[in-house]
Amino acid sequence: MVCIRRATVDDLLEMQSCNLSCLPENYQMKYYFYHILSWPQLLYVAEAAGGKIVGYVLAKMEEDATVSHGHITSLAVLRSHRKLGLATRLMRAAEHDMVECFDAEYVSLHVRKSNRAAFHLYSETLGFKVNEIEAKYYADDEDAYDMRKDLKAHPSKRGAKDPADAAADKLASATIEDAEEKEPEG
Repeated sequence: MVCIRRATVDDLLEMQSCNLSCLPENYQMKYYFYHILSWPQLLYVAEAAGGKIVGYVLAKMEEDATVSHGHITSLAVLRSHRKLGLATRLMRAAEHDMVECFDAEYVSLHVRKSNRAAFHLYSETLGFKVNEIEAKYYADDEDAYDMRKDLKAHPSKRGAKDPADAAADKLASATIEDAEEKEPEG
């Protein structure tokens, strides 16, 4: 079983190792520290049995922006743990906290034009839309899709509830009403 949890400083080396195994865009350790010190709420890991980190999301809030919005710096899941929904769960955790902690209006990310699997995840599964194409965005001059997802309708925004939470509240409310009806008047 794999659990999704907030990252700690102790996870940073394994996050970097996962990054090096999965992606051509790699970061120095100081960049991981910058993220965890600035936005500890937005870094999540996928932890397998035995404590092995098999995936992560590295996210941040854009500084000096006129509209509060988050950015996904990096998302990676080891090949051995792909197709299990871990990337989706990691992304949803980061998105949730962007809204809850920072009142984010949207989240952005960049993805290589050649990375069809990631593009499909972002556009079809997670609901991102292409904002523009950034020419020669990557160090090897490959273009990137600049993608965005509107978070204004996110379930945790402005008191809206996740459908599962709403169903649980309805059930709890019905149970309380049933108990009150059975209570003798006195």
